[in-house]
Amino acid sequence: MSPKQRRNQRGSVEDRWRKRVKDDAGNTVEVASAVAGKVKRWRSRYVDDGGREIQRSFDRKVDAQQWLDAQLASLLRGDHVSPEDARLTVGQWCDIWLIGYGTRRETTVRMAEVHIKIIRTHFGSVPLSAVKPSDVRAWTAKLKAEGRADSYVYALHSRLSQLFTDAVHDGLVARNPCSRRTSPPMGKQRPYVATTDQVWALYEAFPRGVRPAVLLAAHAGLRLAECAALRVTDVDLKTGTIHPAVQWPEKELKSERSRTAIPIPRELAKILATAACDGNGKTFLDDECGNPGSPWTIQRALRDARDKIDLPDDFRFHDLRHYFASLLIASGLDVKVVQTRLRHASAKTTLDTYGHLWPDRDNTSRAAVAAVYKERKKSWESGMGRSGPTSTSAASNPPTMGI
Repeated sequence: MSPKQRRNQRGSVEDRWRKRVKDDAGNTVEVASAVAGKVKRWRSRYVDDGGREIQRSFDRKVDAQQWLDAQLASLLRGDHVSPEDARLTVGQWCDIWLIGYGTRRETTVRMAEVHIKIIRTHFGSVPLSAVKPSDVRAWTAKLKAEGRADSYVYALHSRLSQLFTDAVHDGLVARNPCSRRTSPPMGKQRPYVATTDQVWALYEAFPRGVRPAVLLAAHAGLRLAECAALRVTDVDLKTGTIHPAVQWPEKELKSERSRTAIPIPRELAKILATAACDGNGKTFLDDECGNPGSPWTIQRALRDARDKIDLPDDFRFHDLRHYFASLLIASGLDVKVVQTRLRHASAKTTLDTYGHLWPDRDNTSRAAVAAVYKERKKSWESGMGRSGPTSTSAASNPPTMGI
């Protein structure tokens, strides 16, 4: 509807039982309408921002006026929700939302579908406008009681909040019932960090065709799907640089940051060169049939090797990436360098995951401040040496630094 065609947003309350007509003398008089006593007497109606006329009937005029005032006030505030939209359920909105979300990466969409399936179970038939913060808190408490991990409950709450944020943006609800007050704890868990001996033992226990995967994760920080998809053309063996380009199976990487080049030592470059010569010539990993090693081949090798060496039953291939992070931190690298090598989107992610691995700096900071006191004392003693103490009290009580 063009601006010239836009309908006036005025509202009114009408008496449907009475109507005005002209009598024989030409005077306006009120008479009973044809629907008098058959329908609710009072009708409120107004025009919304989209030019749609919205109406509702009431038995009492006071109720009709109160409803109309509330609707017109919401139009002025900018948080108006039409009665038709207010009836939209969470489940129906999930269907609409997923269609628009389908432009993301396949794995991202798949994870969203898993989350939404759980959300539907509890909120599917509930209107969007009826979900209250107390309902969200009760839901997260129920998820926790079912034995779900804190981190997973947090992820589900974040997904529900994402759904409602987009619903607010579309004008389907006035506000998001999810907030920091309804959010469960994140439930961070410190990653398991293997020892250097465990990493080499795991390398030796892997089948020869997929052995390089252990070193690519532990000494270059590649993720499982990146190891499996790494092509010979993605590695400059002369300069010792890995250029991640795709992940299994020929899909785009997790993010643009994941394309950051990774320097590797000459020793690892030699191992990869040997693997390239002995393998299929396209990738560095092979299964027992000579085909490119897939993530499932690597996972199977990990399960078999884990039973042979001293590693926890829940040790994952991704834990080798944690070893790589610990190796960098133990070498004294700062958080920005570690972030770059791990190809994290932000330093916050690096600190949230590995902050506990950085050495305690209490003594270092204490020494830094103590140096100021030492310098002050040295300056005072130097001054006393030039002019000599004026009194015994001054010589025995050097000045403090305002404490």
